[in-house]
Amino acid sequence: MSTLAGPAGTAAGSSAFPGGAPAAAGGAAAAATPPAVAAAGGAAATPAATPAPAAGPGSHGIVPQIQNVVATTNLGVALELKTIAMQARNAEYNPKRFAAVVMRIREPKTTALIFSSGKIVVTGAKSEDASKLASRKYARIIQKLGYAGARFTEFKVQNIVASCDVNFPVRLEGLSHGHHMFCSYEPELFPGLIYRMINPKIVLLIFVSGKVVLTGAKLRQEIYDAFNNIYHVLLQFRKPRPNAAPPAIAAPPAQ
Repeated sequence: MSTLAGPAGTAAGSSAFPGGAPAAAGGAAAAATPPAVAAAGGAAATPAATPAPAAGPGSHGIVPQIQNVVATTNLGVALELKTIAMQARNAEYNPKRFAAVVMRIREPKTTALIFSSGKIVVTGAKSEDASKLASRKYARIIQKLGYAGARFTEFKVQNIVASCDVNFPVRLEGLSHGHHMFCSYEPELFPGLIYRMINPKIVLLIFVSGKVVLTGAKLRQEIYDAFNNIYHVLLQFRKPRPNAAPPAIAAPPAQ
Protein backbone atom coordinates (compact mmCIF):
# COMPACT_ATOMS: atom_id res chain seq x y z
CA MET A 1 0.00 0.00 0.00
CA SER A 2 1.62 3.21 -1.14
CA THR A 3 1.02 6.59 0.42
CA LEU A 4 -1.01 8.76 -1.90
CA ALA A 5 0.44 12.04 -2.99
CA GLY A 6 -2.59 14.12 -3.81
CA PRO A 7 -6.32 14.58 -3.35
CA ALA A 8 -7.33 13.48 -6.84
CA GLY A 9 -10.44 11.36 -6.75
CA THR A 10 -11.71 12.59 -3.41
CA ALA A 11 -15.41 11.92 -3.09
CA ALA A 12 -17.71 14.90 -3.25
CA GLY A 13 -18.39 16.32 0.15
CA SER A 14 -15.23 14.91 1.69
CA SER A 15 -13.91 17.04 4.50
CA ALA A 16 -10.70 15.10 4.92
CA PHE A 17 -8.47 16.86 2.44
CA PRO A 18 -7.54 20.27 1.06
CA GLY A 19 -10.57 21.93 -0.41
CA GLY A 20 -12.92 20.14 1.94
CA ALA A 21 -14.44 21.34 5.18
CA PRO A 22 -12.13 23.09 7.66
CA ALA A 23 -10.07 20.73 9.77
CA ALA A 24 -10.03 22.75 12.95
CA ALA A 25 -11.82 20.96 15.76
CA GLY A 26 -14.89 22.75 16.93
CA GLY A 27 -13.86 25.71 14.75
CA ALA A 28 -16.64 28.02 13.74
CA ALA A 29 -15.84 30.46 10.94
CA ALA A 30 -14.11 33.59 12.19
CA ALA A 31 -16.57 36.40 12.70
CA ALA A 32 -16.15 39.61 10.73
CA THR A 33 -14.37 42.44 12.51
CA PRO A 34 -16.98 44.63 14.21
CA PRO A 35 -17.26 48.27 13.14
CA ALA A 36 -15.29 50.89 14.96
CA VAL A 37 -16.81 51.94 18.27
CA ALA A 38 -16.92 55.61 19.16
CA ALA A 39 -14.59 56.32 22.05
CA ALA A 40 -14.93 59.06 24.61
CA GLY A 41 -14.45 62.48 23.07
CA GLY A 42 -15.82 61.41 19.70
CA ALA A 43 -12.67 59.64 18.47
CA ALA A 44 -13.27 56.31 16.78
CA ALA A 45 -11.45 53.36 18.29
CA THR A 46 -11.25 49.89 16.80
CA PRO A 47 -11.64 47.20 19.46
CA ALA A 48 -8.97 44.55 19.80
CA ALA A 49 -9.57 41.52 17.61
CA THR A 50 -11.15 38.58 19.40
CA PRO A 51 -8.64 35.73 19.52
CA ALA A 52 -9.63 32.66 17.55
CA PRO A 53 -10.78 29.79 19.78
CA ALA A 54 -8.30 26.98 20.20
CA ALA A 55 -9.13 24.00 18.03
CA GLY A 56 -10.28 21.04 20.08
CA PRO A 57 -13.09 18.52 20.20
CA GLY A 58 -15.83 19.33 17.70
CA SER A 59 -19.57 19.72 18.18
CA HIS A 60 -19.91 15.93 18.20
CA GLY A 61 -18.43 15.96 21.69
CA ILE A 62 -16.13 12.99 21.03
CA VAL A 63 -12.56 13.36 22.26
CA PRO A 64 -10.00 10.82 21.02
CA GLN A 65 -8.11 9.36 23.97
CA ILE A 66 -4.34 9.07 23.72
CA GLN A 67 -3.23 5.47 24.16
CA ASN A 68 0.49 5.68 23.47
CA VAL A 69 3.19 8.30 22.98
CA VAL A 70 6.49 7.27 21.41
CA ALA A 71 9.39 9.66 21.98
CA THR A 72 13.15 9.71 21.56
CA THR A 73 15.97 11.36 23.45
CA ASN A 74 19.76 11.38 23.29
CA LEU A 75 22.08 11.04 26.28
CA GLY A 76 25.08 12.18 24.26
CA VAL A 77 27.40 9.41 25.50
CA ALA A 78 28.25 5.89 24.37
CA LEU A 79 26.86 3.16 26.63
CA GLU A 80 28.03 -0.30 27.63
CA LEU A 81 24.74 -2.15 27.44
CA LYS A 82 25.85 -5.36 29.13
CA THR A 83 27.01 -3.46 32.20
CA ILE A 84 23.78 -1.47 32.34
CA ALA A 85 21.67 -4.63 32.12
CA MET A 86 23.62 -6.24 34.97
CA GLN A 87 23.44 -3.23 37.28
CA ALA A 88 19.97 -1.87 36.61
CA ARG A 89 16.73 -3.31 37.89
CA ASN A 90 13.87 -4.03 35.50
CA ALA A 91 16.30 -4.28 32.60
CA GLU A 92 16.72 -6.99 29.98
CA TYR A 93 19.41 -7.44 27.36
CA ASN A 94 19.63 -10.18 24.75
CA PRO A 95 21.93 -8.97 21.95
CA LYS A 96 21.13 -12.00 19.81
CA ARG A 97 17.50 -10.92 19.64
CA PHE A 98 17.67 -7.13 19.84
CA ALA A 99 20.55 -4.65 20.01
CA ALA A 100 19.18 -2.60 22.91
CA VAL A 101 18.55 -2.84 26.63
CA VAL A 102 14.84 -3.03 27.43
CA MET A 103 14.11 -1.16 30.65
CA ARG A 104 10.78 -0.51 32.38
CA ILE A 105 9.58 1.82 35.11
CA ARG A 106 6.23 1.87 36.88
CA GLU A 107 5.61 5.60 37.09
CA PRO A 108 4.92 6.72 34.45
CA LYS A 109 4.33 3.16 33.23
CA THR A 110 6.62 3.02 30.21
CA THR A 111 9.21 0.92 28.41
CA ALA A 112 12.54 2.23 27.14
CA LEU A 113 14.82 0.86 24.45
CA ILE A 114 18.35 1.98 25.31
CA PHE A 115 20.95 1.78 22.54
CA SER A 116 24.74 1.78 22.82
CA SER A 117 24.86 5.09 20.92
CA GLY A 118 23.15 6.78 23.86
CA LYS A 119 19.81 7.14 22.13
CA ILE A 120 16.65 6.08 23.95
CA VAL A 121 13.19 5.30 22.61
CA VAL A 122 10.41 5.57 25.20
CA THR A 123 6.98 4.06 24.57
CA GLY A 124 3.80 3.44 26.52
CA ALA A 125 3.16 6.89 28.00
CA LYS A 126 -0.40 8.22 27.95
CA SER A 127 0.55 11.86 27.37
CA GLU A 128 3.37 14.00 26.05
CA ASP A 129 4.23 15.24 29.55
CA ALA A 130 4.32 11.69 30.93
CA SER A 131 6.60 10.67 28.08
CA LYS A 132 8.98 13.53 28.82
CA LEU A 133 8.98 12.75 32.54
CA ALA A 134 9.71 9.08 31.88
CA SER A 135 12.54 9.98 29.50
CA ARG A 136 14.13 12.14 32.19
CA LYS A 137 13.87 9.28 34.68
CA TYR A 138 15.60 6.88 32.31
CA ALA A 139 18.37 9.42 31.75
CA ARG A 140 18.76 9.81 35.51
CA ILE A 141 19.00 6.03 35.95
CA ILE A 142 21.81 5.89 33.41
CA GLN A 143 23.61 8.75 35.16
CA LYS A 144 23.48 6.89 38.48
CA LEU A 145 25.03 3.83 36.85
CA GLY A 146 28.27 5.73 36.33
CA TYR A 147 27.62 7.80 33.22
CA ALA A 148 28.01 11.23 34.77
CA GLY A 149 28.32 12.81 31.34
CA ALA A 150 24.88 11.62 30.26
CA ARG A 151 22.54 14.50 29.49
CA PHE A 152 18.84 14.70 28.71
CA THR A 153 18.86 16.22 25.21
CA GLU A 154 16.98 16.18 21.91
CA PHE A 155 13.67 15.01 23.36
CA LYS A 156 11.14 14.65 20.56
CA VAL A 157 7.72 13.07 20.23
CA GLN A 158 7.79 10.73 17.24
CA ASN A 159 4.29 9.26 17.26
CA ILE A 160 1.00 9.68 19.10
CA VAL A 161 -1.63 6.95 18.97
CA ALA A 162 -5.22 7.65 20.01
CA SER A 163 -8.58 5.94 19.77
CA CYS A 164 -12.28 6.73 20.04
CA ASP A 165 -15.74 5.46 19.11
CA VAL A 166 -18.19 7.34 16.85
CA ASN A 167 -21.07 5.33 18.38
CA PHE A 168 -22.58 4.17 15.11
CA PRO A 169 -21.67 1.39 12.66
CA VAL A 170 -19.90 2.32 9.41
CA ARG A 171 -20.32 0.96 5.87
CA LEU A 172 -16.68 0.23 5.22
CA GLU A 173 -17.21 -0.99 1.65
CA GLY A 174 -19.03 2.21 0.75
CA LEU A 175 -16.32 4.30 2.36
CA SER A 176 -13.65 2.33 0.51
CA HIS A 177 -15.34 2.96 -2.85
CA GLY A 178 -16.20 6.59 -2.16
CA HIS A 179 -12.68 7.46 -0.99
CA HIS A 180 -10.72 4.82 -2.85
CA MET A 181 -7.72 7.10 -3.41
CA PHE A 182 -7.08 7.20 0.32
CA CYS A 183 -8.38 3.84 1.52
CA SER A 184 -7.15 0.29 1.72
CA TYR A 185 -9.74 -2.30 2.70
CA GLU A 186 -9.07 -6.03 2.50
CA PRO A 187 -11.40 -7.70 5.02
CA GLU A 188 -9.90 -11.12 4.25
CA LEU A 189 -6.58 -9.91 5.69
CA PHE A 190 -7.59 -7.28 8.24
CA PRO A 191 -11.07 -6.33 9.51
CA GLY A 192 -10.41 -2.60 9.56
CA LEU A 193 -10.24 -0.03 6.78
CA ILE A 194 -6.95 1.87 6.53
CA TYR A 195 -7.52 5.54 5.70
CA ARG A 196 -4.43 7.61 4.84
CA MET A 197 -5.29 11.24 5.42
CA ILE A 198 -3.07 13.84 3.77
CA ASN A 199 -3.77 16.95 5.84
CA PRO A 200 -2.97 16.34 8.61
CA LYS A 201 -0.80 13.39 7.68
CA ILE A 202 -2.48 10.76 9.85
CA VAL A 203 -3.31 7.09 9.32
CA LEU A 204 -6.68 5.97 10.65
CA LEU A 205 -7.90 2.43 11.25
CA ILE A 206 -11.68 2.42 10.96
CA PHE A 207 -13.78 -0.56 12.04
CA VAL A 208 -17.36 -1.45 11.16
CA SER A 209 -18.33 -1.06 14.83
CA GLY A 210 -17.45 2.64 14.66
CA LYS A 211 -14.22 2.37 16.59
CA VAL A 212 -11.36 4.47 15.19
CA VAL A 213 -7.62 4.33 15.87
CA LEU A 214 -5.48 7.31 14.83
CA THR A 215 -1.71 7.08 14.50
CA GLY A 216 1.21 8.97 13.02
CA ALA A 217 0.70 12.29 14.80
CA LYS A 218 3.52 14.27 16.33
CA LEU A 219 1.19 16.82 17.92
CA ARG A 220 -2.01 16.23 19.89
CA GLN A 221 -3.82 18.81 17.77
CA GLU A 222 -3.21 16.71 14.65
CA ILE A 223 -5.21 13.91 16.30
CA TYR A 224 -8.13 16.25 16.97
CA ASP A 225 -8.02 17.76 13.48
CA ALA A 226 -7.88 14.37 11.78
CA PHE A 227 -10.80 13.01 13.78
CA ASN A 228 -12.95 16.08 13.16
CA ASN A 229 -12.26 15.66 9.44
CA ILE A 230 -13.08 11.96 9.32
CA TYR A 231 -16.16 12.22 11.55
CA HIS A 232 -18.08 14.15 8.89
CA VAL A 233 -16.98 11.61 6.30
CA LEU A 234 -18.13 8.69 8.45
CA LEU A 235 -21.55 10.28 8.88
CA GLN A 236 -22.02 9.93 5.12
CA PHE A 237 -21.37 6.19 5.40
CA ARG A 238 -23.33 5.54 8.56
CA LYS A 239 -24.85 2.09 8.55
CA PRO A 240 -28.49 2.01 9.68
CA ARG A 241 -29.00 -0.11 12.74
CA PRO A 242 -31.32 -3.09 12.28
CA ASN A 243 -34.85 -2.48 13.49
CA ALA A 244 -35.81 -4.08 16.76
CA ALA A 245 -37.87 -7.24 16.46
CA PRO A 246 -41.63 -6.60 16.77
CA PRO A 247 -43.28 -7.77 19.99
CA ALA A 248 -44.67 -11.27 19.95
CA ILE A 249 -48.37 -11.54 19.18
CA ALA A 250 -50.36 -13.53 21.69
CA ALA A 251 -52.09 -16.59 20.29
CA PRO A 252 -55.89 -16.36 20.12
CA PRO A 253 -57.74 -18.22 22.85
CA ALA A 254 -58.78 -21.76 22.02
CA GLN A 255 -62.35 -22.11 20.80
